[in-house]
Amino acid sequence: MCGIVGLFLKSSTLEPALGKHLSAMLGALSDRGPDSAGFAIYRNPAPRGSIKLTLFHPEADYGWDHLVRELSEETGTSVRGEPRGSHFVLTAAMPVETARHWLSHHRPDVRIMGVGDCIELYKEKGNPRDVVRRFRLDELAGSHALGHTRMATESAVTTQHSHPFSTGLDLCLVHNGSLSNHNRMRQWLARHGIDFQTDNDTEVAAGYFTHLLGEGATLEEALKSGISDLDGFYTFAIGTKDGFAVVRDPIACKPAVLAETDEWVAMASEYRAIAHLPGAERSRLWEPSPATVYSWKKH
Repeated sequence: MCGIVGLFLKSSTLEPALGKHLSAMLGALSDRGPDSAGFAIYRNPAPRGSIKLTLFHPEADYGWDHLVRELSEETGTSVRGEPRGSHFVLTAAMPVETARHWLSHHRPDVRIMGVGDCIELYKEKGNPRDVVRRFRLDELAGSHALGHTRMATESAVTTQHSHPFSTGLDLCLVHNGSLSNHNRMRQWLARHGIDFQTDNDTEVAAGYFTHLLGEGATLEEALKSGISDLDGFYTFAIGTKDGFAVVRDPIACKPAVLAETDEWVAMASEYRAIAHLPGAERSRLWEPSPATVYSWKKH
């Protein structure tokens, strides 16, 4: 089942309302995925020389302020952060490898949800309408975003197993469908240095695209390779720092619809998630073709 949404803004005048629009899109598909929800939003790029990490800890009163002070004092760098729901967005003036190493040794119970210059990734158990309220999504401005409402079929209902998944800098993937060769692909990717936190097949797909992008492929080239390398039935929506893309498998049995105006591009499992967007009634509307990559990029 599950529901996926994506919204890419061509016009900066709409950016203050990105979170509000994405909230409505996720709410419209809450019955397709009632057990958990999540979203990745691209906003507020970190200063040059800094990295932004979205962190999670299950304790409601976890000592994020103490983590910020300790990380800053031990590394001698500028560190700041902002709590949002059960997550914490940390911005640190250090390489990502330094931040990952410090967290793994000093806070091994903290999970890294997303890393990059501008990605923030939030996900949690519960009805999607409750999840977006918990994270105050409607307050967030940004340039583009992806979201997912989940009906678990292949792995546990936990925060970690919720979608989206991010396995590379500013890369995020949401998925409706199922992969049949994810265990073999996971083993192959692990041998090539890709780390996984769950047994979810969507994380494998994200890891696959991270690997190809790291080898120098463009996003479009990576997605075309995935059509032959990733077996199963799926619709993928992928976000990067400056882009957004959609691709379906060659059979294309999972529902998907795309809509585009001069101001935005939207994707969803069902049109009802798009219908509320400004100018939706005048949009160019179509069903993405099988085994075809659709992509947009910021100028």
